[in-house]
Amino acid sequence: MPPSKTSDLRQLAGQTIIMGFDGTEMSDRVRKRLAEIQPSGVILFARNIVGIQQTHTLLRACRDLVETAPFLCVDMEGGLVDRLKNVVAPAPAVESVATSGDPKLFRKHGRIIGDTVRALGFNADFAPVFDLGLQNSKKVLGSRTASADPAEVIEYAREFLRGLKAAGVLGCGKHFPGLGEANLDTHRELPAIQKSWKQLWEQDLLPYRKLRDEVPFVMVAHAAYPAVTRDNKPASLSRKWMEEILRKKIGYRGLIISDDLDMGGVLATASVADAAVETLRAGADIFLVCQKEENASRTYEAVLQQAERDSRFAQRVKEAARRVLAFKKKAREVKRQSSPPSEQVLERLRRQLWELGEQVRLEGMAAEVRL
Repeated sequence: MPPSKTSDLRQLAGQTIIMGFDGTEMSDRVRKRLAEIQPSGVILFARNIVGIQQTHTLLRACRDLVETAPFLCVDMEGGLVDRLKNVVAPAPAVESVATSGDPKLFRKHGRIIGDTVRALGFNADFAPVFDLGLQNSKKVLGSRTASADPAEVIEYAREFLRGLKAAGVLGCGKHFPGLGEANLDTHRELPAIQKSWKQLWEQDLLPYRKLRDEVPFVMVAHAAYPAVTRDNKPASLSRKWMEEILRKKIGYRGLIISDDLDMGGVLATASVADAAVETLRAGADIFLVCQKEENASRTYEAVLQQAERDSRFAQRVKEAARRVLAFKKKAREVKRQSSPPSEQVLERLRRQLWELGEQVRLEGMAAEVRL
């Protein structure tokens, strides 16, 4: 008997979700949730990562429970956002690397981070940050940004992405269309960025325009841009931003991912279930649900139920899922599986991270002397 339309839709709906979960080992609860949702991928945080072998084993268990090879994701930028510092070694911050002005060092940053996350079993790193390092967002973004100058952001991001690619890891530009002017943390609140279309196009959007063919994922922010949309809807729920600007005007052909729907920036405007439906309707291919495990099931059911009663939305879900599946079919990074790293490999990675940190420190001292 051929599969029903409902069962087909259930499989496709799962491809629109990358989920987080609690715990450092595979529990019966998580096993059941993964088997039911069959998500596009999983994302681990520091709460899930306590050891090298443990992380590799956990990711392997996730892979084994999902029929279509999943994205195995982590946020690994270095500096403030470093999920692996306690199990491998700290990686230098974006700002300190970018200050060196050395493209070889930018690529080395991406390559060593890529080699490290790949050794633990990940195949996708939600980095680098494309946001401009402007004064308004300094308290929020800190050392996560490369520069206030879009040209310098592009130079750093391009080389970092090349480093990740050489390591066999997918990269991601974030947070579209830009959080450089955001003085509120989108994890907790919805910032309204008062910037004109002309300014955004020439400044914040320039990295996306120039790197559109080089970045596998673009992650969309939970921030409003009222001068562009004439409302306070976050970009992550905005068809204008995702379909009209990112897809059509910029010409981006990779995967669009909405930032974590468990964040306050989007929950200020919609429930997590409604946000899941609306971000897909607006043009996202995938959304993240990272903090509350039960929200992965809640959003999955919301998407499925809406698709079952709305044929137009069902078509949108199918379009998104099929784009994801087509991407996975071509991406060697997703198909490749790695063995647990040997102690020799780990020692080499730790040494490389230490050496990179020292090189960045010395470059910074030299730059201060030149000034």
